[in-house]
Amino acid sequence: MKLSLGFSPCPNDTFIFEALVNKKIDTEGFEFDVHLEDVQTLNRWAIEGKLDLSKISYGVLPLLIKDYILLSSGGALGNGVGPLLISHKEVSEEQINNSLIAIPGENTTAHMLFSLAYPNAKNKVFKVFNEIEPFVLSGEGLGVIIHENRFTYAEKGLKKVVDLGDYWEKTTGSPIPLGGIIARRNLPTAVLKKVDSLIRKSIEYAYEQKYKDALPEYIKSHSQEMSEDVMLQHINLYVNNFSFKLGKTGRDAVRELLKVYQAMHPETTLDEHEVFARKVY
Repeated sequence: MKLSLGFSPCPNDTFIFEALVNKKIDTEGFEFDVHLEDVQTLNRWAIEGKLDLSKISYGVLPLLIKDYILLSSGGALGNGVGPLLISHKEVSEEQINNSLIAIPGENTTAHMLFSLAYPNAKNKVFKVFNEIEPFVLSGEGLGVIIHENRFTYAEKGLKKVVDLGDYWEKTTGSPIPLGGIIARRNLPTAVLKKVDSLIRKSIEYAYEQKYKDALPEYIKSHSQEMSEDVMLQHINLYVNNFSFKLGKTGRDAVRELLKVYQAMHPETTLDEHEVFARKVY
């Protein structure tokens, strides 16, 4: 069986999927047509229903429930992993609300967390995540950063204004749901279970082969502008026990995000029981 699969070229995603897409594990009859794109492109493709399986931002999940279901493995969720609001100088709360803010995609979790913390900040521009540091450095406004930029902004002279993930954790008491793996809702349960198992085996293989000691070329080749040290920091931050399996704590965090989304968008109606691929968990 052949399935289309999308994930980002970021080190945490390539670490998770490397063994699967390069058939270093037995894929048990499954073939994967792989697409590596930035997360906002993947979010947009998911809204369009383009792929069978995809990494997406949890911020877009409420828009996908009709057509997709959430798998247990392969995602990014945890404590201390949230996006940061940065500036090139000290700013006040009033200045934040009146500033132009660069956001890494309209449907990203980063946008949702920023909107939760700063509901009165309406002057936004949506950019690819790696365009945001240059935007802030140029003095055009503030920026919300994700991914490896968490490890590079300070050395460029930029300042953290607020940790939006920390704001989320203090407000909700939940870990931060950044991104998860979705599958078409019409796929058979047996396929969902097998794919979820294969993703978990791919992560297990990466740990067994001690990729954190020597990253394979597949991971490095998709992170060409990043030092290996930053790649490892990236993997260590975003790949954790929740990546193997969401578990009850992870599912509760996703439920909390859906509740917050619904409070922010009262015109929507969500049934959280329809989100999770139950037979997978």
